[in-house]
Amino acid sequence: MILLRNAKIFDGENLGKACEDLLLKDGVVARRGTDLSAEGAEVFDLGGKLACPGFIDLHVHFRDPGYEWRENTESGARAAAGGGYTTVVTMPNTDPAVDNPVTVEYLVARGKKAGASRVLPAGCVSRGRQGKQLAELASMAESGAAFFTDDGAPVSDAKLLRTALLYTRDLDVRIMEHPEEPSLSAKSQVNEGAVSAASGMKGCPASAEVIDIQRGIILSRETDSPIHFTHVSTELGIEAIRQAKKEGLPVTCDVTPHHLSLDETYVLVSRYSSAYKVNPPLRTRKDVKALWDAVADGTVNAIVTDHAPYHLDDKDVPFQEALSGIASLECAVAVVLDTWAKTGKPVPLERLLGLFTSGPAALLSRQWRSLGALKEGSPADVTVLDLEAIHRVDVNQWKSKARVCPWDGEMLQGWPVMAMVDGKVVMNRLKDKE
Repeated sequence: MILLRNAKIFDGENLGKACEDLLLKDGVVARRGTDLSAEGAEVFDLGGKLACPGFIDLHVHFRDPGYEWRENTESGARAAAGGGYTTVVTMPNTDPAVDNPVTVEYLVARGKKAGASRVLPAGCVSRGRQGKQLAELASMAESGAAFFTDDGAPVSDAKLLRTALLYTRDLDVRIMEHPEEPSLSAKSQVNEGAVSAASGMKGCPASAEVIDIQRGIILSRETDSPIHFTHVSTELGIEAIRQAKKEGLPVTCDVTPHHLSLDETYVLVSRYSSAYKVNPPLRTRKDVKALWDAVADGTVNAIVTDHAPYHLDDKDVPFQEALSGIASLECAVAVVLDTWAKTGKPVPLERLLGLFTSGPAALLSRQWRSLGALKEGSPADVTVLDLEAIHRVDVNQWKSKARVCPWDGEMLQGWPVMAMVDGKVVMNRLKDKE
């Protein structure tokens, strides 16, 4: 039993103005009010800090099974907790790929054993992520798959994607599409434009993203089935999704902290540091503004990290040879809050917090949707934020195995300081200040 005192509470929709107390008991929020007391409860005085529903990340790579030297379920779950996340969805581009119920069950069990953030595996759309045969979608859903995706690549066959959309319409598990047209993006290193021209490296055009998004929108319209587009990075891509939503189609999307805070010029300024190499690539400043506009008008449903941990040997090589991916679980929330503050707080705080909580929760299967609220009877998943805290990003202190991050050494304002899963503390930095 835990009693949180003197917290400003964001309940998933609204941000309270006055401080209140929260009593967490038996895995749920038992009471919310003022001057609460409970005999035997562990008491934390939050001193006006912000208590939110536990933060949810719909897109992480934990490399388990097959690439555990880069990350594993245990290190990833602990890294997620360290970053203030209480639930994460792991991508299935592993070796072997997560395309059957046995592997889904294995990852669920590994996540529980870690005793940190809740781990919900995503399953593949196609067997082996080959785009040829449908994977065991129904049985994976029964085993706990939270999404179906061939992430790391799009579903390569349009007919198979259409079949999957029809099949999942009644499964209560969404398709998550990695929006990319490989014939346009193959062997690309950076965004197509000024940086590709200056560097001589092959560029990835915005059309590579929007073409696949348009394909998915057409198929969603035809099948009347939900589709979710992940790590959208371009103005063209986000505008296509905006129009699909206006049409009333069941289309959703997410964006990443790095596409909200960094643009392609960082590649040049860093002298081609591989820490800035990611897929989709960092885009233009105009694209970054378009993503923030989409956050402001409700086009974006969630902010995800796309946490992509690699061993130093994978990244400490020339830019052209480095693998694409940014590791960020333990600083992502701070990156977004710091960028939000420094850009003049372009959206209301409630809307921003919703993209970590109620927004992603609404995209999960029915049993997990209540994770997006912090009300009496809600699951006792809580993330506590200190919007005034300023800390330096230090990858050497991370729980993740990754040690390459573009924000390493930077001072950021706004950090998670406590996280609870089912009423159990999985991260607490408040004690560090006592």
